[in-house]
Amino acid sequence: MITLKKVVASLVFTAGLLNATPHAIDNSHTHVGFSVKHLMIANVKGEFKDFGGKIDFDYKTKEFKALSANIKTASVDTGIEKRDNHLKSEDFFLSSKYPEMTFVMKSYIKEDDDEGKMIGDLTIRGVTKEVTLDVEIGGTIKDFNGNNRVGFTLEGKINRMDYGLKWNKALELGGVAVDEKVKIIVEVEAVEL
Repeated sequence: MITLKKVVASLVFTAGLLNATPHAIDNSHTHVGFSVKHLMIANVKGEFKDFGGKIDFDYKTKEFKALSANIKTASVDTGIEKRDNHLKSEDFFLSSKYPEMTFVMKSYIKEDDDEGKMIGDLTIRGVTKEVTLDVEIGGTIKDFNGNNRVGFTLEGKINRMDYGLKWNKALELGGVAVDEKVKIIVEVEAVEL
């Protein structure tokens, strides 16, 4: 039985989506990066070169209504071919079997017009876990062609072991070769469709 509460909640959700404007990620102005400690002393940074996504953003409320992204795991690039090939192997992403990782937003918690938290499902190697990412909105603008654009940064940490990226080596004096915690840093520019 449909209750009045469910009907009202559905109408409020639908009204929010009506104000949202669909966007596509501008790949030439977006960076999908990560950072992880090596030998427990220094950070190794990398990025993914092949990705895409869609965003629904409300310019009036400065809120994200929807976001979904897909990243090709074989596009990983740390600047060292041998390391990149290892990351594509079964020790890490197993790109031949799991060619994509995905993120789908479940909710957005606005803290102010420039900051918030994005909660969503991150899927890597067929394993889906909920993650929370810090959001900083850089701003909105009309570009040279009159298209609306929004820029924002997503940051967070995940435990790679949760997703089956379990390769490691113990160090003789303690610690491991590659930290379990991975920092995610995504800088996005999206253009209105």
